Amino acid sequence: MKIAFIVGKFPLISETFIINQITGVLDRGHEVDIYAYQPSNSSKLNPNVKKYQLLNRTFYQPLLPRNRFLRLLKAIKFIIENIDKKPLVLLRSLNFFKYGKRAASLQLLYSVIPLLKSQPYDIIHCQFGTLAKEGIVWRDLGAIQGKLIASFRGYDISSFVQEYGENIYNELFAKGDFFLANCKFFQKKAIQLGCDADKIVVLGSGIDCNQFKFKFRVPPQPNDKFYILTTARLVGKKGLEYSIRAVAQVAKIYHNIEYNIIGEGLLKADLQQLIQELNIADKIKLVGCKNHPEIIEFLEKSHIFIAPSVTARDGNQDAPVNTLKEAMAMGLPVIGTRHGGIPELVEDGISGFLVPERDVDAIALKLTYLLEHPEIWAKMGQAGRAYVEKHYEINKLNDELVAIYQRVRSNNLQIPEKTLAVTGM
Repeated sequence: MKIAFIVGKFPLISETFIINQITGVLDRGHEVDIYAYQPSNSSKLNPNVKKYQLLNRTFYQPLLPRNRFLRLLKAIKFIIENIDKKPLVLLRSLNFFKYGKRAASLQLLYSVIPLLKSQPYDIIHCQFGTLAKEGIVWRDLGAIQGKLIASFRGYDISSFVQEYGENIYNELFAKGDFFLANCKFFQKKAIQLGCDADKIVVLGSGIDCNQFKFKFRVPPQPNDKFYILTTARLVGKKGLEYSIRAVAQVAKIYHNIEYNIIGEGLLKADLQQLIQELNIADKIKLVGCKNHPEIIEFLEKSHIFIAPSVTARDGNQDAPVNTLKEAMAMGLPVIGTRHGGIPELVEDGISGFLVPERDVDAIALKLTYLLEHPEIWAKMGQAGRAYVEKHYEINKLNDELVAIYQRVRSNNLQIPEKTLAVTGM
């Protein structure tokens, strides 16, 4: 099959789940083109970007100049250079009667330029619902052809809907061919918004368990440290304020703990200030963005993992986050929140603990319990590894993804029981 992936910034170190799907499709012998809005500005790259030469398959939209005169000059140049390819597409992209501001501002024209050389695809896979809205327009214009699948992954089915209203996906649900949600929580939300229940299944974001070696966790020696870890973007929905405050509480009793937070984001300065105010900078460290091998090194030496996700003020919510899956695959007992799709991943009291959102005392209580009862770490770690292997192993999920592609291509939307079992339906 020929597959087109529609993505935003690419490649992002925080969106390894997209790269995993792309490489999985390539490994199974299919052709892939990637259409991205703009390059990532990060120097940290997933190793598979280079291994699979993904940038050679990626086509970026030209930058839209802020200066309107320059924007118009470049648009004229694009039209002259591409008029022999898909002239009707170029003409339709300027129809401001139908497409309003997107056409009048020339944004739509700029967005179709990378698509003018594209051939028909079997599947157009839009990696977020927000991108699928654009994909539907491109297909209507004739800029791209193929069956369109949209994945709902988090903000696109939570904060985006809260901002733009519950009817925002009406056209997508009417014209899209099939839909994927990365957890039952978001599948249910999509159906409530009007998605046909027979056209959406759960397909979790997977990880390669072979890259995350299981290790029995044992308590440190008396003079060594307890290492606690979180890997997350430094944004509101990750709830890092609450884990920082909880660790600060526990550190008053357990002086030999170190809490490392991997990630970058808008709240870095605020979180650093909070750490200073709590006088805990010697024990809580914002270590910045790390690449895949570096993250594994941190997981290897850590004893406990915390994922304190919360519903952000704008309504943004998390699915079962991949960083939790990676920690569980490596045998760490975890603390998560009863938030979004996380309860579908963490079995409370079995592979870790679940606490209410924004409950500093509850996080501190469960963290203290884990520090005082290291004898349960191994059993929790084994349970977590087994659960991730069963439900989130990337090779199983990529087999099912390709099976879904094939059935959508052939208009057979009855997904077999095997797929439903793997995806957790």
